Amino acid sequence: MRSTDLSELAAFDAVARHRSFRKASEERGVTASAISHAVTNLESRVGIRLLNRTTRSVSLTDAGAMLLSQLSPAFGDIGSALDALNQYRDTPFGKVRINAPNSIAPFVFGPVMGALVLQNPKLELEIVATDRLVDIVDEGFDAGIRLGESLREGMTAVRIKPRLRFAVVGSPAYFETHAVPKTPADLQGHSCVRNIYPSGAAYAWSFSHFDKSIDFEPTGPISLDDHELMVEVALAGVALSYVWEGRAKPYIENGRLIQCLASWCPPEDWLYLYYPTRRHISASLRAVISALRV
Repeated sequence: MRSTDLSELAAFDAVARHRSFRKASEERGVTASAISHAVTNLESRVGIRLLNRTTRSVSLTDAGAMLLSQLSPAFGDIGSALDALNQYRDTPFGKVRINAPNSIAPFVFGPVMGALVLQNPKLELEIVATDRLVDIVDEGFDAGIRLGESLREGMTAVRIKPRLRFAVVGSPAYFETHAVPKTPADLQGHSCVRNIYPSGAAYAWSFSHFDKSIDFEPTGPISLDDHELMVEVALAGVALSYVWEGRAKPYIENGRLIQCLASWCPPEDWLYLYYPTRRHISASLRAVISALRV
């Protein structure tokens, strides 16, 4: 097979997985027009339409779905073979692409990122921080970070630093007209920011004290998926916010925010870096794991 044929197949594989020419171009590191040209060439050469395209969406034809089902394992095997070469390279080299939740990424990478790059000058670190649920294999990541060790089959998890916990915070001005809550039940009389996922689904404020656990469903005029904005709302005295303690810590220390219910907010589950078990770990990913692991 000619190298041009392989590049066209790789372009089709990326578009088919992402259902997007833009995302495929980002993964492949080329322009969207180059991806489109490669797929068009492939379709012309095989004489069959593989993708249905509109201005808003991309979908697979039956022929395209069949081809993708055959290509994905083949490209997986090629990737595994290339990964295997890394065992012969001791020095971290090349790109490591990692997905991490936006609300957690600063705490994980902030303390280590500078030293990691300075100590490994041939390492290229690419971190995509988003709270959207991501399939790291489909979206071309080498590894991902998440809370808890529960992973789908075929993944390896490594416990990493730090261990985080939530904090309930409000401003001194807010507490001039509201009593400081002593238990989660006291939150019923307070205006509270509703925490939501990027999908819009809300999640509860979770508390535990010894053997007692409580999930509180907050009510209030504001719903947010960004912890920085939650801190800003608390600073403005509008409502109480439930955020990662590290986000609020500078303001707690300088007195602009008051932390409450601390004894009800124990550390969360450990954070884990996870990656496909079948892949050989590159020297670059090993360097990242070494910097992050507990």
